[in-house]
Parts: sequence; C-alpha cells; structure tokens
Amino acid sequence: MIVLIKGKIAEVSALQVVIDVQGIGYAVNIPLTTTELLPAIGQEVTLHTLVVYREDAQSIFGFKKREERDFFQLLIEKVSGIGPKTALGIMSRLSLPILKDAIARSDITLLSQCPGIGKKTAERLTLELRDKIFPSTDSTPITFPSAANQVQEPTIHEDAVAALVKLGLNPASADKSVRKALLSFNDNIPDVGTVIKKALG
Repeated sequence: MIVLIKGKIAEVSALQVVIDVQGIGYAVNIPLTTTELLPAIGQEVTLHTLVVYREDAQSIFGFKKREERDFFQLLIEKVSGIGPKTALGIMSRLSLPILKDAIARSDITLLSQCPGIGKKTAERLTLELRDKIFPSTDSTPITFPSAANQVQEPTIHEDAVAALVKLGLNPASADKSVRKALLSFNDNIPDVGTVIKKALG
C-alpha cells in the first residue's frame, strides 16, 4: 500500500495534485485544506496517502498530515453512507481540529453544513466516531463560543476560531478565515489577536 508520496508538484487543481516522482506522475485527490498548504508548481511536497480500491478503479488520496489521512480512513471505513468523495468534501469544508470538536460535542448543525451530509448522516458520524477519536474519558474538546474547561491547551488556530464564533461567525466560516489568515504569516505565527484581526480583515 502507498502510504507516502514525495515528489515535485507537476499540476494542481482545487481537489487534485499531480506529483512527479522520478518521472512518474501520480494523481492524488486532496481536500481544500491540503490544497491551501501546497507549495508552488515545481516545488517538492510530501503527502500522507491512502489508496482506495474499487471494482473499476483505484484512487489515491493525500493529506499534509498523517492525522488527517487517518481521520479520512476512519470516515470511509467506519461510517456507513460516507464514501471517499463525501469524506473529501467534509475535510475540505472543515479543518481536522474543528471536525474533531464537532464530533465530540455532537454538533449536528455544523456537521450538516458539510457537502453531502444530512442530519441523519451527521448523527451517525458522531455516534460511530466519537469513541474512536476520544477513547479516554479525560479528553475534553474545545467549546464554542467559550473555550473554558479544556484539558488540552488550545492551539492558536482553535483559539482564533473560538473567538470569531463568539463574535458571531459560524464555525465553518471562522475556520476557513483563520486558515487563510495563518497561511499569510508563513512560518512566523503571531499571537491570537493578530490572527483574529487578519481573519476579520
């Protein structure tokens, strides 16, 4: 099984990238949250991958982080009614920290905003994945709009999203705005306040 691909970007579109590995081009399906992080064409990239086999085809799905790849695999293998296309849409709509939080809180409304997900599928998703994502009883997710009573210290991303939700943005829009803001800082991540101002701008 192909679990990692490292090579130069030959082509890229919203949901797919072609990676040149020593002269062989691999078409890799990716979520928008990965597309946002890709370097320019011709630059080298490493993606954590999962190959999905079907009767008439096989497809490669890639992600910047191994945790994202593993979550994608959980979606398509453990939740009935969710295939690779729908799973990719879910992970294009929301970043992994926000998805995990929504599942932990059984936020059916937020999950239902993902393409191809209705109320029943969202409920099934939370029921079938909550224990697999949070097997320990001491795992406390972030909360919206308040970020109090957390066991794990939130990231700048999560803090900024929580703050924007408190200001009135819905979690999906806040997540997208924060991701875009963080990208503009490259590797020099400022404080949460600066990220929030950038996201609102």
